Amino acid sequence: MTGAKTAVEWLASVAPDPDACRWEWERNPLGVALLPAGRAWDVLILPGELGYPTLDVVTRILARPGPVLVDFGDARMGFLVPPGTAGRWVGKGIRTVGAGTWIVVPYPGRSTGGVRWLVPPDGSGTLTDPALLELAMHEAAAGLAMDGDRDRDG
Repeated sequence: MTGAKTAVEWLASVAPDPDACRWEWERNPLGVALLPAGRAWDVLILPGELGYPTLDVVTRILARPGPVLVDFGDARMGFLVPPGTAGRWVGKGIRTVGAGTWIVVPYPGRSTGGVRWLVPPDGSGTLTDPALLELAMHEAAAGLAMDGDRDRDG
């Protein structure tokens, strides 16, 4: 199986009817599906201005982070994390998507006009560790604060 096909199987496995999901997904001109969070993953949604530097930190630490989504306009980034993370997350300014919610998921390997993968799933089930993600967010936020101080000092 190719990486994209394996990723499709992994993502569709959370749908109430995986076969119907794959069928619709592959034929949907938008290339997206609505999938339930909380089964194989939760999603932590960061503002883009924090998300990109956070992803930079994560990729310096890990050779292969978990999947990362970005919305149209790069305003928000969604890091796929283990199920249950959303219910335990206490960080401010971070939206959580867990059990009982659904997310728009683009078909892996296909370009869409809206939500897209920055780090596509590889089908292995690799997710970003939430503790590592939190540390990366702190480092990214500290870097942003330092940049802001330099801009003011001039």
